[in-house]
Amino acid sequence: MNKQFQEYWGLAIDKIVFFAPRLIGAALILWVGFKIIKKVVQFVEGVLKRMNISDTMRPFLLSILSVIFKVAIIFTVVSILGADLSGLVAILAAVSFAIGMSLQGSLGNFASGILILFLKPYQINDWIQIDDKFGKVEEIGIFSTVVATPGNKTLIIPNSKITDDVVTNYSKKGVVRLEISVTMPYAEDFPRVKQIIEKAIAPIDKILKEPVPEIGINNFDSHNVEITVRPYVTPDDFWEVTFEAHQLIKSAFSENEIKVAYSEGVELGSIGR
Repeated sequence: MNKQFQEYWGLAIDKIVFFAPRLIGAALILWVGFKIIKKVVQFVEGVLKRMNISDTMRPFLLSILSVIFKVAIIFTVVSILGADLSGLVAILAAVSFAIGMSLQGSLGNFASGILILFLKPYQINDWIQIDDKFGKVEEIGIFSTVVATPGNKTLIIPNSKITDDVVTNYSKKGVVRLEISVTMPYAEDFPRVKQIIEKAIAPIDKILKEPVPEIGINNFDSHNVEITVRPYVTPDDFWEVTFEAHQLIKSAFSENEIKVAYSEGVELGSIGR
């Protein structure tokens, strides 16, 4: 019995002597590695701030970087302890492939979200139009962008649709030009009508003085001369000024007896206030 105990004890001592340096080295590498990772992540965070990377994107990138470094450290430690990593790597590769196939659409949205956050085609509170969807950007996420419409509806648009489509940013330049169409009869004097329109929209404080509003003849149809009025406003005032300008121009036409052609025929009729 004593002889068998001595054999086991000797074997245990041999194992301890063999593995102790590896355990100490692995623990030291793990401790020092995590300390270094923390410093590296802090350094990268400072670099990202200087690059003006958005607050949404920065924590996400830092977390990915931290996870990659920690996984690398853990693999190194396991390798030092003498474990065979080939089986583990194969399992991880198979799991990654399966997850990638099942989340193919989500990964496309994810990649598009990275591009949007880096390239910044629009930012929070910008007015944008994607296809026929128009509204103000409320949130830019990794997988989707949240847009609030003027009708107070919330649109959740997948990022892959945004990067695959044409995005119109009304806020990029800080001003947006309205396109207001009105008509006048051929017999009417255009300089007079232009002056009436200029006087009508002049009281609208939210129309910018610079650039100067443009008023001109846009087209000639069978019954009327089409006039386009193009004042400039800030994106947030787009709809308010549009409605107010239409109302004031209609009132001005009524006061000055500017006639229009009704769709029923070519006979000119008056228009109410």
